[in-house]
Amino acid sequence: MSMELLSPAGSPESLRAAVQSGAGAVYLGWGDFNARRGAKNFSDEEFADALRYCHERGVRVFLTLNTLLTDRELPRALETAAAACRMGVDSVLVQDWGLFDLLRQALPDLPLHASTQMSLFTSGGCREMAADGCERVVIARECSAADTAEICKNCPAEVEVFVHGALCMCYSGQCEMSALIGGRSGNRGRCAQPCRLPYEVVAAPPEQSSGANRPAKKSYPLSLKDSCLADRLGEMAEMGVACLKLEGRMKRPEYVAVITRIYARLLAEGRRPTAAEKAELEQAFSRSGFTDWYWQGGHGAGMFGTRPENAPDPKELFAQAKAVYEKGDQRTVPVRFACTVRAGAPCALTAETEDGHTVTVTGPVPEAARSRAVTAEELCQRLRKTGGTAYRCEAVTAEVDDGLSLPASAVNALRRDALAALTDARTAPPKRRELPVPPPPAGDRAAAAPRFTVSVTTAAQLTPQLLALCPARVYVPLELLAAFTALPEADTEWCAILPRVWRDRDEAELRRWLDHAKALGVTAVLAGNIGHLSLVRDTGLAVYGDYGLNVFNGRSLDYLRKKGLSSACLSFELRFAQLRDLPKCLPAEAIVYGRLPLMITENCLIENAGACRCDRPNFLTDRTGAAFPLLPAYGHRTEIQNSRVLWLADRPEYRRLGLSFARLRFTTETPEECLRVFRDYQAGAAASGEFTRGLYERGVE
Repeated sequence: MSMELLSPAGSPESLRAAVQSGAGAVYLGWGDFNARRGAKNFSDEEFADALRYCHERGVRVFLTLNTLLTDRELPRALETAAAACRMGVDSVLVQDWGLFDLLRQALPDLPLHASTQMSLFTSGGCREMAADGCERVVIARECSAADTAEICKNCPAEVEVFVHGALCMCYSGQCEMSALIGGRSGNRGRCAQPCRLPYEVVAAPPEQSSGANRPAKKSYPLSLKDSCLADRLGEMAEMGVACLKLEGRMKRPEYVAVITRIYARLLAEGRRPTAAEKAELEQAFSRSGFTDWYWQGGHGAGMFGTRPENAPDPKELFAQAKAVYEKGDQRTVPVRFACTVRAGAPCALTAETEDGHTVTVTGPVPEAARSRAVTAEELCQRLRKTGGTAYRCEAVTAEVDDGLSLPASAVNALRRDALAALTDARTAPPKRRELPVPPPPAGDRAAAAPRFTVSVTTAAQLTPQLLALCPARVYVPLELLAAFTALPEADTEWCAILPRVWRDRDEAELRRWLDHAKALGVTAVLAGNIGHLSLVRDTGLAVYGDYGLNVFNGRSLDYLRKKGLSSACLSFELRFAQLRDLPKCLPAEAIVYGRLPLMITENCLIENAGACRCDRPNFLTDRTGAAFPLLPAYGHRTEIQNSRVLWLADRPEYRRLGLSFARLRFTTETPEECLRVFRDYQAGAAASGEFTRGLYERGVE
């Protein structure tokens, strides 16, 4: 199997553990902008040392810059990437559209990988990123074998798959639970893992009180088991997967060593794991065992598991792993030596590695032997002594004229100089262009005040009274429009909300629905994923960006403008001041009312709780008694809504941010409540009942 094995390096020690255990590449964080900011990560000196250590041993290094960035942070992120590029980093993983666009313009020779945070799970989305210069795409953990094979067949970029480690409950890049509940953003590398806490799925909204309605028993409907696809590597090789990714930058170096060693061995020997190897993987870390159900195309309650707090580490297994990687002799590079010792000329030594690096160094001119002459056999014996280095002598030849003397110290120095020169050659950074920073996006589309838009979840919410208030746009789910025979009479623009998650196999149905929506009079679509673009390009419909695109800065707006979008919704993780200062080369929208979405999950939480009752109200309750509505999403998925509605009607600040549109997001509201909310926003009324200001005032870490 020729697939690359990519291991996590949350610290310098984890990096050494990964390399010595057989990793073909490592991914690590350097600086402030990576999705595991809680890991130890690397200082400047440690990062430089890591590059040299890895490249000397033929291991690639990938830098994670996969978080959302504000306009103020983009220059510093670019500086980090430029410094890493000069030092020879092999690629950079990116989530933020603005940084992605900036890097491909300013550092055009730096390989870029699309992070799983970009939410890529269709061929169309992956092709989109490949066309824009991504060398590799990291697809969603939820992709099945069939999904992965389809993407590999249709995407010209390399495909990377997570094969072992923790599974997020929400699609990566779409989780807002940690941010909205605790102010720690998963999109900014600060996830507090609220999915590992106890919850209960209930069929009626409980009274919110001081704990009286907390879950009666400890249930963990959001805590997935870790993934283990060790049995599936052969399938991946056949379908063309380029890279196998091991999760675990927050884990111990010994864990990294154990799982890397086993997966490296499976790849090298082209086989499945033994029972003993499976047991070691489970000992290293698991949550009630492992699951491969997503790969099989399944889901259900059997995928879920927990790990007791302070569960002991497997001391003996970890001690053995540490003893091996600390010796540092497991990862050596085979080298061939050719030495010549000629009368009247400096002695010379050529060192060559199988990947094409060749160096030649010279030493002193040999003298005539006074007693015993140096022999070819003696030279070869000394040159083979490469212990304590990153190299092992695979072959050596020597040509020696008769009657010459060469001290052992000179031979040793020759070998040291050759290996040092070889290391310099192997670790030399490639020549890459560094172009001027492109100017800020041109054009100012900031508006004096926003116009209201409305998104609905049910047809009943679209009352004549609501439409009489003349929203600028009305957003309706595409699957809901499929059942319409006509649109209601209204002075508005009708827009179809595309499903946030779907698969290649769904696209024929979605295209039929789009044709139907267009025939009804729909003139635009709301796209929340980069993969939507290939679905709608030839439809003639206008494309507006939804919150799922995570627009965090002005350059992201510019990137989407160049992709053909006519407006975009900004991230609701931004503060008012950040929204105000964000350069708006496109008309910008923000959600100003509603239950903000916390997660979208491949598993149907309602069905997992015992029976599918998606046609009725369902809730997720936490330890405090807060109730989070569960809404069915396209493809029998679940979208978790916040327990409290966002209310900004009495906050005039949102009207002074340069927004063109302010969205009222209706989810669980009755038709009467929708009408009241719209009128209250027109009047600037104060909220009644429990509400939240979201993150617009307090921001996120």
